[in-house]
Amino acid sequence: MLKEKEKAPDFTLEDKDGVRVSLSDFAGRKVVLYFYPKDNTPGCTRQACAFAAAYPEFLKRRVTVIGISKDSVASHAKFACKYELPFLLLSDPDRIAIEAYGVWQEKKMAGKVGMGVVRTTFLIDEEGNIEKILPKVKPDTNAAELLALLDEAKG
Repeated sequence: MLKEKEKAPDFTLEDKDGVRVSLSDFAGRKVVLYFYPKDNTPGCTRQACAFAAAYPEFLKRRVTVIGISKDSVASHAKFACKYELPFLLLSDPDRIAIEAYGVWQEKKMAGKVGMGVVRTTFLIDEEGNIEKILPKVKPDTNAAELLALLDEAKG
């Protein structure tokens, strides 16, 4: 399991347009990296829309927002278009980043136990180190919680 203050694992994944994006592309900037289970599901949609609504505040703080799920590039393109999501969505069908960040875990869904992405958010500092890990975040408050953390760190 990853720990705060550790180097964040680098990865290269495709965005909604098929462009390859690496975490290391954002060296010198803080990054909010949030992992979510699936496009167009109620909780994931609320979480994405909350990040979209707060996006101008992240931009003011020079923070990059990246959402990652196992969904395809095409699914991300539709999801981003439908909800006008202004931030990066990266496709990880092979679970490269998902497993590197330890968010592929056993979950209970509808009374059944199976493996899936546990909704988790990482705040990565300008040097590429994990500043904060927020496990099992709530979709509706995740973006606001991160803005509060960013302001607390400044203040």
